[in-house]
Amino acid sequence: MGWVSHTETTLKSIRRLRARLRPRMRSKSRRTLLHAWIGAAALLGLGATAAHANVLISIDKSTQQMLVSVDGVPRYRWAVSTGRAGYGTPSGTYRPQRMERSWFSKLYYNSPMPYSIFFHGGYAIHGSYEINRLGGPASHGCIRLHPANAATLFALVQQRGMSDTVIVVSGGHGW
Repeated sequence: MGWVSHTETTLKSIRRLRARLRPRMRSKSRRTLLHAWIGAAALLGLGATAAHANVLISIDKSTQQMLVSVDGVPRYRWAVSTGRAGYGTPSGTYRPQRMERSWFSKLYYNSPMPYSIFFHGGYAIHGSYEINRLGGPASHGCIRLHPANAATLFALVQQRGMSDTVIVVSGGHGW
């Protein structure tokens, strides 16, 4: 089972469980139990965090692909470039920290980073004009997208809100 279908299956299972338990949730202790179960599922890597997100941005470093789901429905699949050897892109689950429509790298020669969504310190998802490098590791750790796709993603996150967006970075080569 691929990572996309695994995530989708997990989200469906969590939704079914919540729907079944919701009518029975009359007492605060039962609601607390449900929240504890969802938290435990998140710790076990079952994607429970994503179940609360309107926007789920999943990046698979091993395939250099991004899948964007909205309200649990896959909407976009785009080629990306993540960190090349010596410049890893961190794996993990994140929320956007800040968004910048127009940004320039202070570390790398004032390189343009349009439609930046910063998710972990200086790491961001952003547009890149080096579109011929998309689909393979090429960055200094950021997640590069075609500028048109970056604009679409930026508008979606801006519309839905950073607090309702989850970014999951997985897979990779270990650099």
